[in-house]
Amino acid sequence: MSFSTCDICDANEDKLASGALAVIPPIFMRFGRNAQFCGPATTLKVFEDNGMVRSTLELPGNGHVLVIDGGGSFRCALVGGNLAALAEQNGWAGIVVHGCIRDVDEINLCNIGVRALAPMPLRSIRRGGGECNVKISIAGVSIVPGDWIYADTDGVLVSRLSLQ
Repeated sequence: MSFSTCDICDANEDKLASGALAVIPPIFMRFGRNAQFCGPATTLKVFEDNGMVRSTLELPGNGHVLVIDGGGSFRCALVGGNLAALAEQNGWAGIVVHGCIRDVDEINLCNIGVRALAPMPLRSIRRGGGECNVKISIAGVSIVPGDWIYADTDGVLVSRLSLQ
């Protein structure tokens, strides 16, 4: 599926004005082979614990985008090469991490799109804590499960409805 976040914004100024479409501020770095990805959001709220990230990525992704609110922590990575490969294998369209990743070279070999704040070599703990499919907020933008995520080299959008 081909799209441009710039074109989506230009064609949907009314949705931007009403809040049905939002642009996440440009805080993310791009990783993975897929520069462009989109799909309905599956949300996680975790903090320095990626146990729930793994258990979620073990499930069929069905073209969804996993959006992880990691609290913006720079103290450890929530996604690494093994989890990116698992996401690719299980049919996830992409991963957006409000936090860090690791194993950048491995992630960049995966046919998946990943956005994250930065790389960080330290792995997280694995207790399995957190919340799945809840409303989250990243850089002032609310995301609820089922919202559509559109990501390309120009940015990341959140839409209440599919725009394609």
